[in-house]
Amino acid sequence: MARTLVMIMAGGKGTRLAPLTSHRAKPAVPFGGRYRIIDFVLSNFVNSGYYRIHVLTQYMASSLIRHLNVTWNLGGILPDQFIEPVPAQMRRGEHWYVGTADSVYQNLNLIHDDHAEHVAVFGGDHIYKIAVDQMEAHHVAMDADLTVAAFPVPKEEAHHFGVIQVDAAGRITGFQEKPKTDPATIPGQPDSCLVSMGNYFFKRKVLEEVLVLDAERTDSSHDFGKDIIPQMVKAGARVFTYDFATNRVPGESADAKPYWRDVGTLDSYFEATMDLRAVLPAFNLYNRKWPIRSVPSQLPPAKFVLAGKQREFGQVVDSLVCEGTIVSGAMLVGTIAGLDCYFHRFASIENSVFCGRDRVGRHCWVKNVLADTNVVISEGTTIGFDPDADKKRFPFVTDKGIIILPKGTFVPKEGPIEIAQDMVSMLEQDPSTSEVIANAKGLFVRSTRHSNDAIR
Repeated sequence: MARTLVMIMAGGKGTRLAPLTSHRAKPAVPFGGRYRIIDFVLSNFVNSGYYRIHVLTQYMASSLIRHLNVTWNLGGILPDQFIEPVPAQMRRGEHWYVGTADSVYQNLNLIHDDHAEHVAVFGGDHIYKIAVDQMEAHHVAMDADLTVAAFPVPKEEAHHFGVIQVDAAGRITGFQEKPKTDPATIPGQPDSCLVSMGNYFFKRKVLEEVLVLDAERTDSSHDFGKDIIPQMVKAGARVFTYDFATNRVPGESADAKPYWRDVGTLDSYFEATMDLRAVLPAFNLYNRKWPIRSVPSQLPPAKFVLAGKQREFGQVVDSLVCEGTIVSGAMLVGTIAGLDCYFHRFASIENSVFCGRDRVGRHCWVKNVLADTNVVISEGTTIGFDPDADKKRFPFVTDKGIIILPKGTFVPKEGPIEIAQDMVSMLEQDPSTSEVIANAKGLFVRSTRHSNDAIR
Protein backbone atom coordinates (compact mmCIF):
# COMPACT_ATOMS: atom_id res chain seq x y z
CA MET A 1 0.00 0.00 0.00
CA ALA A 2 2.78 2.44 0.91
CA ARG A 3 4.30 2.02 -2.56
CA THR A 4 1.03 2.10 -4.51
CA LEU A 5 0.73 5.06 -6.85
CA VAL A 6 -2.58 6.92 -7.14
CA MET A 7 -3.84 8.75 -10.23
CA ILE A 8 -6.98 10.88 -9.70
CA MET A 9 -8.79 11.85 -12.91
CA ALA A 10 -10.01 15.39 -12.23
CA GLY A 11 -10.11 17.01 -15.65
CA GLY A 12 -13.80 16.52 -16.36
CA LYS A 13 -16.08 19.37 -17.35
CA GLY A 14 -19.30 18.08 -15.82
CA THR A 15 -21.55 19.48 -18.55
CA ARG A 16 -24.79 18.43 -16.81
CA LEU A 17 -23.80 20.48 -13.73
CA ALA A 18 -23.68 23.76 -15.64
CA PRO A 19 -23.91 26.62 -14.69
CA LEU A 20 -21.98 25.46 -11.59
CA THR A 21 -19.32 24.11 -13.95
CA SER A 22 -19.33 26.93 -16.49
CA HIS A 23 -16.41 28.55 -14.64
CA ARG A 24 -14.80 25.64 -12.77
CA ALA A 25 -14.05 21.94 -13.12
CA LYS A 26 -16.59 19.53 -11.65
CA PRO A 27 -14.19 18.31 -8.91
CA ALA A 28 -13.86 21.94 -7.74
CA VAL A 29 -17.61 22.47 -7.28
CA PRO A 30 -18.50 23.29 -3.64
CA PHE A 31 -20.36 20.59 -1.74
CA GLY A 32 -21.84 20.35 1.73
CA GLY A 33 -21.12 23.94 2.70
CA ARG A 34 -17.36 23.88 3.21
CA TYR A 35 -15.96 21.19 0.92
CA ARG A 36 -15.10 20.73 -2.73
CA ILE A 37 -16.10 17.50 -4.50
CA ILE A 38 -12.42 16.54 -4.89
CA ASP A 39 -12.04 16.50 -1.08
CA PHE A 40 -14.03 13.28 -0.77
CA VAL A 41 -11.83 11.02 -2.90
CA LEU A 42 -8.66 12.57 -1.47
CA SER A 43 -9.93 12.08 2.09
CA ASN A 44 -10.61 8.43 1.28
CA PHE A 45 -7.02 7.90 0.16
CA VAL A 46 -5.37 9.85 2.98
CA ASN A 47 -7.58 8.19 5.60
CA SER A 48 -6.62 4.82 4.07
CA GLY A 49 -2.90 5.60 4.31
CA TYR A 50 -2.10 6.54 0.70
CA TYR A 51 0.13 9.59 0.27
CA ARG A 52 1.50 9.28 -3.26
CA ILE A 53 -1.15 10.94 -5.39
CA HIS A 54 -1.17 12.70 -8.75
CA VAL A 55 -4.32 14.73 -9.56
CA LEU A 56 -4.77 15.04 -13.33
CA THR A 57 -6.44 18.34 -14.24
CA GLN A 58 -7.52 19.96 -17.49
CA TYR A 59 -10.81 21.89 -17.85
CA MET A 60 -11.10 25.23 -15.96
CA ALA A 61 -8.45 24.01 -13.53
CA SER A 62 -7.27 27.22 -11.81
CA SER A 63 -9.60 27.10 -8.78
CA LEU A 64 -9.06 23.34 -8.43
CA ILE A 65 -5.26 23.70 -8.51
CA ARG A 66 -5.42 26.57 -6.03
CA HIS A 67 -7.56 24.46 -3.70
CA LEU A 68 -5.17 21.51 -3.96
CA ASN A 69 -2.13 23.69 -3.29
CA VAL A 70 -3.69 25.34 -0.24
CA THR A 71 -5.55 22.38 1.24
CA TRP A 72 -3.64 19.27 0.22
CA ASN A 73 -0.01 20.41 0.16
CA LEU A 74 1.95 17.81 2.16
CA GLY A 75 4.88 20.20 2.48
CA GLY A 76 7.56 18.34 0.59
CA ILE A 77 9.39 17.25 3.75
CA LEU A 78 9.10 13.60 2.75
CA PRO A 79 9.76 13.31 -0.99
CA ASP A 80 7.88 10.02 -1.18
CA GLN A 81 4.66 11.63 0.06
CA PHE A 82 2.87 14.08 -2.21
CA ILE A 83 -0.49 15.19 -3.54
CA GLU A 84 0.44 16.86 -6.79
CA PRO A 85 -1.80 18.59 -9.34
CA VAL A 86 -0.70 17.67 -12.86
CA PRO A 87 -2.08 20.00 -15.57
CA ALA A 88 -2.61 18.64 -19.07
CA GLN A 89 0.66 19.11 -20.96
CA MET A 90 0.18 17.54 -24.43
CA ARG A 91 3.10 15.21 -23.71
CA ARG A 92 1.90 12.63 -26.25
CA GLY A 93 0.85 14.86 -29.12
CA GLU A 94 -0.78 18.13 -30.06
CA HIS A 95 -4.09 17.44 -28.35
CA TRP A 96 -5.67 17.67 -24.92
CA TYR A 97 -7.05 14.64 -23.12
CA VAL A 98 -9.63 12.95 -25.33
CA GLY A 99 -10.82 10.32 -22.83
CA THR A 100 -10.26 9.03 -19.31
CA ALA A 101 -7.68 6.50 -20.46
CA ASP A 102 -5.90 9.13 -22.53
CA SER A 103 -5.52 11.36 -19.47
CA VAL A 104 -3.53 8.60 -17.78
CA TYR A 105 -1.71 7.60 -20.99
CA GLN A 106 -0.42 11.15 -21.46
CA ASN A 107 1.13 10.90 -17.99
CA LEU A 108 2.66 7.44 -18.36
CA ASN A 109 6.04 8.95 -17.52
CA LEU A 110 4.85 9.45 -13.94
CA ILE A 111 3.78 5.81 -13.72
CA HIS A 112 6.79 4.33 -15.49
CA ASP A 113 9.34 6.27 -13.44
CA ASP A 114 7.66 5.34 -10.17
CA HIS A 115 8.04 1.53 -10.41
CA ALA A 116 5.01 0.92 -8.17
CA GLU A 117 3.64 -2.61 -8.28
CA HIS A 118 0.03 -1.44 -8.36
CA VAL A 119 -1.66 1.76 -9.55
CA ALA A 120 -5.00 3.09 -8.34
CA VAL A 121 -6.90 5.08 -10.98
CA PHE A 122 -9.91 6.83 -9.43
CA GLY A 123 -12.36 9.50 -10.52
CA GLY A 124 -12.37 12.82 -8.70
CA ASP A 125 -16.03 13.75 -8.90
CA HIS A 126 -18.13 11.41 -6.74
CA ILE A 127 -19.44 11.62 -3.17
CA TYR A 128 -18.73 8.50 -1.11
CA LYS A 129 -16.50 6.90 1.51
CA ILE A 130 -14.32 3.88 0.85
CA ALA A 131 -11.50 2.22 2.76
CA VAL A 132 -9.25 1.98 -0.29
CA ASP A 133 -6.87 -0.52 1.29
CA GLN A 134 -9.68 -3.10 1.44
CA MET A 135 -10.20 -2.80 -2.31
CA GLU A 136 -6.47 -3.17 -2.95
CA ALA A 137 -6.33 -6.23 -0.69
CA HIS A 138 -9.08 -7.83 -2.79
CA HIS A 139 -7.23 -6.87 -5.98
CA VAL A 140 -4.06 -8.58 -4.73
CA ALA A 141 -5.89 -11.63 -3.37
CA MET A 142 -7.54 -12.25 -6.75
CA ASP A 143 -4.23 -11.74 -8.57
CA ALA A 144 -6.22 -9.42 -10.83
CA ASP A 145 -4.79 -7.49 -13.74
CA LEU A 146 -7.60 -4.99 -13.20
CA THR A 147 -10.15 -4.62 -10.42
CA VAL A 148 -13.23 -2.44 -10.95
CA ALA A 149 -15.21 -1.06 -8.01
CA ALA A 150 -18.88 -1.89 -8.60
CA PHE A 151 -22.20 -0.88 -7.09
CA PRO A 152 -25.83 -1.94 -7.78
CA VAL A 153 -28.25 0.70 -9.08
CA PRO A 154 -31.90 0.57 -10.24
CA LYS A 155 -32.23 -0.59 -13.84
CA GLU A 156 -33.79 2.69 -14.96
CA GLU A 157 -30.64 4.58 -13.88
CA ALA A 158 -28.16 2.22 -15.55
CA HIS A 159 -27.90 4.26 -18.76
CA HIS A 160 -25.79 6.81 -16.87
CA PHE A 161 -23.09 4.24 -16.04
CA GLY A 162 -20.94 1.41 -17.32
CA VAL A 163 -22.88 -1.83 -16.72
CA ILE A 164 -20.92 -4.92 -15.70
CA GLN A 165 -21.67 -8.60 -16.29
CA VAL A 166 -19.90 -11.05 -13.95
CA ASP A 167 -19.64 -14.76 -13.25
CA ALA A 168 -20.08 -16.40 -9.84
CA ALA A 169 -16.48 -15.59 -8.86
CA GLY A 170 -16.90 -11.89 -9.63
CA ARG A 171 -14.85 -12.05 -12.82
CA ILE A 172 -16.09 -9.65 -15.48
CA THR A 173 -17.48 -11.40 -18.55
CA GLY A 174 -19.05 -8.42 -20.30
CA PHE A 175 -19.24 -4.64 -20.13
CA GLN A 176 -21.78 -2.15 -21.52
CA GLU A 177 -20.77 1.50 -21.44
CA LYS A 178 -23.86 3.63 -20.70
CA PRO A 179 -26.34 1.40 -22.57
CA LYS A 180 -29.35 3.30 -23.89
CA THR A 181 -31.57 0.19 -23.94
CA ASP A 182 -31.64 -3.27 -22.35
CA PRO A 183 -28.87 -3.00 -19.76
CA ALA A 184 -27.67 -6.32 -18.36
CA THR A 185 -29.24 -6.97 -14.97
CA ILE A 186 -27.84 -8.76 -11.93
CA PRO A 187 -28.69 -12.50 -12.00
CA GLY A 188 -31.74 -13.01 -9.81
CA GLN A 189 -32.32 -9.24 -9.54
CA PRO A 190 -34.12 -8.19 -12.75
CA ASP A 191 -34.65 -4.63 -11.52
CA SER A 192 -30.99 -3.90 -10.67
CA CYS A 193 -27.76 -3.53 -12.61
CA LEU A 194 -24.17 -3.74 -11.43
CA VAL A 195 -22.36 -0.60 -12.53
CA SER A 196 -18.79 0.62 -12.54
CA MET A 197 -17.94 3.36 -10.06
CA GLY A 198 -15.09 4.54 -12.30
CA ASN A 199 -12.49 3.44 -9.74
CA TYR A 200 -9.81 0.93 -10.69
CA PHE A 201 -6.75 -0.93 -9.42
CA PHE A 202 -4.25 -2.10 -12.05
CA LYS A 203 -1.04 -4.01 -11.99
CA ARG A 204 1.36 -1.31 -13.11
CA LYS A 205 2.93 -3.26 -15.97
CA VAL A 206 -0.50 -4.28 -17.26
CA LEU A 207 -1.71 -0.68 -17.15
CA GLU A 208 1.28 0.52 -19.15
CA GLU A 209 0.79 -2.18 -21.77
CA VAL A 210 -2.94 -1.68 -22.29
CA LEU A 211 -2.64 2.11 -22.49
CA VAL A 212 0.09 1.93 -25.12
CA LEU A 213 -1.92 -0.57 -27.18
CA ASP A 214 -5.10 1.51 -26.87
CA ALA A 215 -3.28 4.69 -27.93
CA GLU A 216 -2.30 2.99 -31.19
CA ARG A 217 -5.90 2.13 -32.06
CA THR A 218 -7.56 4.60 -34.40
CA ASP A 219 -11.03 3.22 -33.61
CA SER A 220 -10.74 3.82 -29.86
CA SER A 221 -12.26 6.69 -27.88
CA HIS A 222 -9.49 6.10 -25.31
CA ASP A 223 -11.87 5.65 -22.41
CA PHE A 224 -11.54 3.14 -19.57
CA GLY A 225 -15.20 2.16 -19.69
CA LYS A 226 -15.79 2.16 -23.44
CA ASP A 227 -12.45 0.74 -24.53
CA ILE A 228 -9.93 -0.47 -21.94
CA ILE A 229 -12.19 -2.75 -19.90
CA PRO A 230 -13.89 -4.41 -22.92
CA GLN A 231 -10.50 -4.88 -24.61
CA MET A 232 -9.04 -6.55 -21.53
CA VAL A 233 -12.08 -8.79 -21.02
CA LYS A 234 -11.99 -9.84 -24.68
CA ALA A 235 -8.26 -10.60 -24.43
CA GLY A 236 -8.85 -12.91 -21.44
CA ALA A 237 -7.16 -10.72 -18.83
CA ARG A 238 -7.99 -11.28 -15.18
CA VAL A 239 -10.56 -8.52 -14.70
CA PHE A 240 -12.59 -8.67 -11.49
CA THR A 241 -15.11 -6.55 -9.63
CA TYR A 242 -14.82 -5.30 -6.09
CA ASP A 243 -18.20 -5.20 -4.37
CA PHE A 244 -18.41 -1.74 -2.82
CA ALA A 245 -21.19 -2.98 -0.54
CA THR A 246 -18.66 -5.15 1.33
CA ASN A 247 -16.44 -2.19 2.22
CA ARG A 248 -16.30 -1.28 5.90
CA VAL A 249 -15.18 2.25 6.73
CA PRO A 250 -13.80 2.66 10.28
CA GLY A 251 -16.15 4.56 12.55
CA GLU A 252 -19.29 3.93 10.50
CA SER A 253 -22.19 2.20 12.24
CA ALA A 254 -22.60 -1.52 11.62
CA ASP A 255 -25.94 -0.98 9.87
CA ALA A 256 -24.74 1.89 7.67
CA LYS A 257 -25.72 1.33 4.06
CA PRO A 258 -23.18 1.89 1.26
CA TYR A 259 -23.46 5.43 -0.08
CA TRP A 260 -22.18 6.53 -3.48
CA ARG A 261 -23.48 9.43 -5.52
CA ASP A 262 -22.34 10.48 -8.96
CA VAL A 263 -23.79 14.04 -8.54
CA GLY A 264 -23.62 14.30 -12.32
CA THR A 265 -26.77 16.41 -12.69
CA LEU A 266 -28.02 19.48 -10.86
CA ASP A 267 -30.90 17.52 -9.33
CA SER A 268 -28.67 14.65 -8.15
CA TYR A 269 -26.17 17.18 -6.76
CA PHE A 270 -28.95 18.98 -4.89
CA GLU A 271 -30.41 15.74 -3.54
CA ALA A 272 -27.01 14.50 -2.35
CA THR A 273 -26.47 17.79 -0.54
CA MET A 274 -29.90 17.49 1.07
CA ASP A 275 -28.93 14.00 2.30
CA LEU A 276 -26.58 15.67 4.78
CA ARG A 277 -29.42 17.28 6.78
CA ALA A 278 -31.02 14.19 8.29
CA VAL A 279 -30.80 13.28 11.97
CA LEU A 280 -29.22 10.01 10.84
CA PRO A 281 -27.85 11.07 7.45
CA ALA A 282 -27.19 8.56 4.70
CA PHE A 283 -23.79 10.24 4.38
CA ASN A 284 -22.34 11.15 7.77
CA LEU A 285 -19.87 14.04 7.91
CA TYR A 286 -19.32 13.57 11.64
CA ASN A 287 -17.36 10.30 11.69
CA ARG A 288 -14.28 11.32 13.70
CA LYS A 289 -12.40 8.21 12.55
CA TRP A 290 -12.93 9.10 8.89
CA PRO A 291 -12.80 12.90 8.60
CA ILE A 292 -13.60 14.64 5.35
CA ARG A 293 -10.73 17.07 5.05
CA SER A 294 -10.76 20.49 3.42
CA VAL A 295 -9.12 23.89 3.60
CA PRO A 296 -8.79 25.19 7.18
CA SER A 297 -11.03 28.22 7.58
CA GLN A 298 -9.75 31.49 9.05
CA LEU A 299 -13.33 32.67 9.55
CA PRO A 300 -15.00 33.21 12.94
CA PRO A 301 -17.65 30.77 14.22
CA ALA A 302 -21.15 30.83 12.80
CA LYS A 303 -23.35 33.30 14.66
CA PHE A 304 -27.07 33.07 15.43
CA VAL A 305 -28.80 36.29 16.49
CA LEU A 306 -32.27 35.11 17.44
CA ALA A 307 -33.10 37.31 20.44
CA GLY A 308 -34.85 40.68 20.53
CA LYS A 309 -37.82 41.64 18.37
CA GLN A 310 -37.17 38.85 15.87
CA ARG A 311 -36.94 36.11 18.49
CA GLU A 312 -40.32 34.59 17.68
CA PHE A 313 -39.37 34.27 14.03
CA GLY A 314 -35.66 33.46 13.91
CA GLN A 315 -34.69 29.79 14.19
CA VAL A 316 -32.53 27.17 12.49
CA VAL A 317 -33.95 23.68 11.96
CA ASP A 318 -32.37 20.61 10.30
CA SER A 319 -29.70 22.73 8.66
CA LEU A 320 -25.91 22.90 8.29
CA VAL A 321 -24.37 26.33 8.87
CA CYS A 322 -20.67 26.89 8.18
CA GLU A 323 -18.03 29.21 9.61
CA GLY A 324 -18.39 32.95 9.20
CA THR A 325 -22.12 32.76 8.49
CA ILE A 326 -24.51 35.01 10.42
CA VAL A 327 -28.19 34.15 10.86
CA SER A 328 -29.64 37.41 12.14
CA GLY A 329 -33.25 36.74 12.99
CA ALA A 330 -33.86 34.64 9.89
CA MET A 331 -35.50 31.23 9.70
CA LEU A 332 -33.50 28.41 8.08
CA VAL A 333 -35.25 25.08 7.58
CA GLY A 334 -33.55 22.15 5.85
CA THR A 335 -30.88 24.41 4.39
CA ILE A 336 -27.13 24.16 3.77
CA ALA A 337 -25.40 27.50 4.33
CA GLY A 338 -21.78 27.67 3.16
CA LEU A 339 -18.96 29.83 4.44
CA ASP A 340 -19.46 33.54 5.18
CA CYS A 341 -23.15 33.90 4.31
CA TYR A 342 -25.57 36.42 5.83
CA PHE A 343 -29.29 35.89 6.35
CA HIS A 344 -31.12 39.03 7.48
CA ARG A 345 -33.99 39.23 9.94
CA PHE A 346 -37.43 38.00 8.97
CA ALA A 347 -36.07 36.11 5.96
CA SER A 348 -37.42 32.57 5.54
CA ILE A 349 -35.16 30.06 3.76
CA GLU A 350 -36.32 26.49 3.20
CA ASN A 351 -34.85 23.46 1.44
CA SER A 352 -32.05 25.45 -0.18
CA VAL A 353 -28.29 25.38 -0.71
CA PHE A 354 -26.00 28.41 -0.53
CA CYS A 355 -22.43 27.70 -1.63
CA GLY A 356 -20.76 30.58 0.22
CA ARG A 357 -20.51 34.38 0.62
CA ASP A 358 -24.21 34.72 -0.25
CA ARG A 359 -26.63 37.32 1.11
CA VAL A 360 -30.40 37.10 1.67
CA GLY A 361 -32.21 40.32 2.58
CA ARG A 362 -35.00 41.02 5.06
CA HIS A 363 -38.50 39.67 4.52
CA CYS A 364 -37.42 37.29 1.75
CA TRP A 365 -39.22 34.01 1.20
CA VAL A 366 -36.84 31.54 -0.43
CA LYS A 367 -37.45 27.88 -1.18
CA ASN A 368 -35.81 25.24 -3.43
CA VAL A 369 -32.86 27.44 -4.41
CA LEU A 370 -29.32 26.37 -5.27
CA ALA A 371 -27.17 29.50 -5.11
CA ASP A 372 -23.56 29.50 -6.25
CA THR A 373 -21.12 31.81 -4.44
CA ASN A 374 -21.53 35.61 -4.12
CA VAL A 375 -25.27 35.56 -4.81
CA VAL A 376 -27.43 38.37 -3.39
CA ILE A 377 -31.21 38.12 -2.95
CA SER A 378 -32.58 41.57 -2.19
CA GLU A 379 -35.09 42.53 0.47
CA GLY A 380 -38.68 41.36 0.02
CA THR A 381 -37.97 38.84 -2.74
CA THR A 382 -40.01 35.64 -3.10
CA ILE A 383 -38.50 32.63 -4.89
CA GLY A 384 -39.61 29.02 -5.13
CA PHE A 385 -43.30 29.19 -4.22
CA ASP A 386 -44.78 29.49 -7.72
CA PRO A 387 -43.18 27.06 -10.23
CA ASP A 388 -44.72 28.76 -13.26
CA ALA A 389 -43.57 32.20 -12.15
CA ASP A 390 -40.08 30.86 -11.38
CA LYS A 391 -39.70 29.39 -14.88
CA LYS A 392 -40.71 32.73 -16.37
CA ARG A 393 -38.24 34.69 -14.22
CA PHE A 394 -35.15 32.49 -13.87
CA PRO A 395 -33.13 31.07 -16.79
CA PHE A 396 -31.98 27.97 -14.90
CA VAL A 397 -34.66 25.76 -13.33
CA THR A 398 -34.15 21.99 -13.08
CA ASP A 399 -36.65 19.28 -14.00
CA LYS A 400 -37.52 18.98 -10.30
CA GLY A 401 -38.08 22.70 -9.87
CA ILE A 402 -34.81 23.74 -8.23
CA ILE A 403 -33.87 27.34 -9.11
CA ILE A 404 -30.17 27.70 -9.94
CA LEU A 405 -28.57 31.10 -9.35
CA PRO A 406 -25.17 31.41 -11.09
CA LYS A 407 -22.15 32.82 -9.30
CA GLY A 408 -22.38 36.55 -8.60
CA THR A 409 -26.10 36.86 -9.45
CA PHE A 410 -28.14 39.72 -7.97
CA VAL A 411 -31.87 39.04 -7.57
CA PRO A 412 -34.02 42.17 -7.15
CA LYS A 413 -37.50 42.02 -5.66
CA GLU A 414 -38.99 42.51 -9.11
CA GLY A 415 -37.77 42.67 -12.67
CA PRO A 416 -34.93 40.88 -14.44
CA ILE A 417 -32.14 39.36 -12.41
CA GLU A 418 -28.60 40.69 -12.81
CA ILE A 419 -25.93 38.17 -13.81
CA ALA A 420 -22.30 39.18 -13.36
CA GLN A 421 -20.71 40.32 -16.62
CA ASP A 422 -17.97 37.66 -16.62
CA MET A 423 -20.50 34.90 -15.91
CA VAL A 424 -22.68 36.01 -18.83
CA SER A 425 -19.68 35.69 -21.14
CA MET A 426 -18.88 32.20 -19.86
CA LEU A 427 -22.50 31.07 -20.02
CA GLU A 428 -22.75 32.30 -23.61
CA GLN A 429 -19.60 30.40 -24.58
CA ASP A 430 -20.41 27.19 -22.69
CA PRO A 431 -22.25 24.77 -25.05
CA SER A 432 -24.14 23.43 -22.01
CA THR A 433 -25.72 26.81 -21.27
CA SER A 434 -25.47 28.91 -24.44
CA GLU A 435 -28.93 27.96 -25.72
CA VAL A 436 -30.54 28.64 -22.35
CA ILE A 437 -28.93 32.07 -22.18
CA ALA A 438 -29.89 32.86 -25.77
CA ASN A 439 -33.53 32.01 -25.02
CA ALA A 440 -33.51 33.94 -21.74
CA LYS A 441 -33.13 37.44 -23.16
CA GLY A 442 -35.28 39.73 -21.09
CA LEU A 443 -35.03 37.53 -18.00
CA PHE A 444 -31.66 38.96 -17.03
CA VAL A 445 -29.38 41.92 -17.55
CA ARG A 446 -25.60 41.87 -17.70
CA SER A 447 -24.32 43.38 -14.47
CA THR A 448 -21.20 45.54 -14.32
CA ARG A 449 -20.08 43.50 -11.31
CA HIS A 450 -17.55 40.68 -11.52
CA SER A 451 -18.74 37.37 -10.09
CA ASN A 452 -15.84 37.38 -7.61
CA ASP A 453 -17.10 40.60 -6.02
CA ALA A 454 -19.07 39.84 -2.88
CA ILE A 455 -21.62 42.41 -1.69
CA ARG A 456 -21.37 42.96 2.05
